[in-house]
Amino acid sequence: MKDWAIHGFEIANCNCVPGCPCQFSQLPNDGTCEAMLTFRIDTGHYGDTKLDGLRAAAIYKWPGPIHEGNGEMQIIIDESATAEQKSALEAIMTGQDTEEFATMFFVFNAMCTTRHETLSAPVSLSFDAETGIGHGKAGSIGETKVEPIAHIVSGAPHSVQIKLPNGFEYSEASVCQGTTRTPGSAISLDKNSGTHAHVAELHLTGKGIERAA
Repeated sequence: MKDWAIHGFEIANCNCVPGCPCQFSQLPNDGTCEAMLTFRIDTGHYGDTKLDGLRAAAIYKWPGPIHEGNGEMQIIIDESATAEQKSALEAIMTGQDTEEFATMFFVFNAMCTTRHETLSAPVSLSFDAETGIGHGKAGSIGETKVEPIAHIVSGAPHSVQIKLPNGFEYSEASVCQGTTRTPGSAISLDKNSGTHAHVAELHLTGKGIERAA
């Protein structure tokens, strides 16, 4: 198994209400799951291939809960990646060189029976920790915008964190609300408006989350 690690940051948005029951090992709100995640790699490698500074995104859709499978996925890799870096990211994002169920990439890939063509596009990600405003974009293929959850009474920003000590994606995430559109993808996300989103640091290896990173 080839050694790899990525350390960076992600923005993710799905179709559940903010909080997302899946984070608590419960069924999704309407029984289905569709999501887009965008991430940047601050430092990373796949074998001898450096991944520092790269960005990528993925779009997923399942007709039921993720664990029941039959999903579809599409990977988008930043156009600045070399052919070698693109191959490395595709390997990581399809669960290769990864222990079984150790990362979100392994799980999501295993639960998708359809993988659409990997695309190249300018991928960008920004997040302002003070305002809670974030933006992930993969060219004209897909775009996610996130903002703080509005308190149900006052409308003020409502701060929520989730800790998953045994998770396969992150150790701790800040919950937001977000909207995603995917006009240039083979996968149409039609339910993601004012729905669950989270932002989190990523510290992943082929063995799972690197908790001491």
